[in-house]
Order: sequence, then structure tokens, then C-alpha cells
Amino acid sequence: MKILLASASPRRKQLLTALGHSVTVVRPDFDESLIREQDPARLVLRLAEGKGRTVSPERGVLLVAADTVVVFGGRILGKPADREEAVRMLRALSGNRHEVYTGVYLQKDGKSRSFLDQAKVFFRSLTKREILDYADTGSPLDKAGAYGIQDSGFVARIEGSYHTVMGFPTEKFQKIMDEFY
Repeated sequence: MKILLASASPRRKQLLTALGHSVTVVRPDFDESLIREQDPARLVLRLAEGKGRTVSPERGVLLVAADTVVVFGGRILGKPADREEAVRMLRALSGNRHEVYTGVYLQKDGKSRSFLDQAKVFFRSLTKREILDYADTGSPLDKAGAYGIQDSGFVARIEGSYHTVMGFPTEKFQKIMDEFY
């Protein structure tokens, strides 16, 4: 199936491609700072829809847009602005539980649908050296909560979908996608 992915996330493209889809990526022209929302579930849904509505797919092509946030202690953690903020986020998450919310917007031939998935993530206790070494890779800067589950090794346990934490809930997507075909 042809998918137009309105997301700069290489992980989302990787997951959709692994599901057997032909994926074309377009960067959405959407200013995320315009969305002021404190509820993480509503926030990721609004962000995903906002991104998706800036893109016009060809007829017969499924548009997919998504957004992910990490929530710790009632505070939404997006992508860190710099290395220092990444280090602060990782120190806070070390040895603690947090939630990951991913919202997805789908649109094809005038029909649209949004959905959400959430997972609980338990970090093991991290050493100062692990945090600093990971921050030095630059990897945390393009990830909500300053980590990628696929490249950090920090997660002790997950309650929910690994792919939701990675940034795209493939299991729910596969079920809901059937509504478009």
C-alpha cells in the first residue's frame, strides 16, 4: 500500500516499511508551538492532526501523521532543546516510571480518523556516565523524553506496545487501517 508519511521521524518510516508499505516522506509545514494543551492524550492527537492537515495526498494514497510525547511527574517532555536539557530529562527518568503517548492521524480520499496509544515505561537506574555518554551521541535531541527505546538500553520493562514507545503504534495501526480499504 502507498503511504504518504507526514513526519520527519526515520523510525516511523522504518516501522511502516517493515509492515510492507511503500512510504514517501514529506515534512509537514506545521508550527507545533501553536498547540497549547496540557493533556498529553489530546496534545498528541492535535499535533498529529495538525501535521496531517498541512499535507494533501494523491487520491488513493493513505496519509499518516503522528506525534509522541513522554510524560513524567505530570510534566510533558518533548524533544530536548539541547544536550543539557537531554541530560536533565534522562536523570529525572532514571530509575522511574513514565508514560509515552503516541497520537496518529490517518486520511484517505476525504475520510479521516485519529487514534491514540499509551504505554508505561520503567527505566532502570542509570549511571552518570551512561547518561553523559548517551547525550554525547546526539541521539536524544530528536526524541521525546530524550531517549530512543531502540538505541538506549535504558528500559527495564514496558506495559504496552514497544512500537508505541518507539513512536508509532503498529498493532493499532494495522487494525484501524482496514477501515480505509
